[in-house]
Parts: sequence; structure tokens; C-alpha cells
Amino acid sequence: MTTFLNHLTVLSVLTLLSAPALYGLHRERRTDRQLRGAAAGRSGAEGVRVRTQKSSSRSTVPSTATW
Repeated sequence: MTTFLNHLTVLSVLTLLSAPALYGLHRERRTDRQLRGAAAGRSGAEGVRVRTQKSSSRSTVPSTATW
């Protein structure tokens, strides 16, 4: 039983120490994928379309701030 707890302790410490590194690696790979997509002329990562707003559809309501 003691050996099992020792193995479990080592495994949990290893998980706690490697989790941030694995998360950072995943985030960096996603950023690289987005940069490659932008360089190739696609908008967004993995084919996600970004909706752009035309200047004629912008709101023309004047500001009501009276400072």
C-alpha cells in the first residue's frame, strides 16, 4: 500500500509541474497556426470567418456626453 501511495504522490507532483508547460505549448501552437493562417490570407484560424463592419453600417448617433 505504501508503494502505491508513493507512486501516486510522484505522479501527482509530475502532473502539477508539467501542466503549465503543456498548456503553454498548446497555446503557442494555436498562435502559430493563427499566424500561418494570416500569412496565407485566411481570416481567423481554422477557417473561422470574421465579420467586418462596413463604414456605411456604423451608427451615426452623436455622443450625448456634456462634460
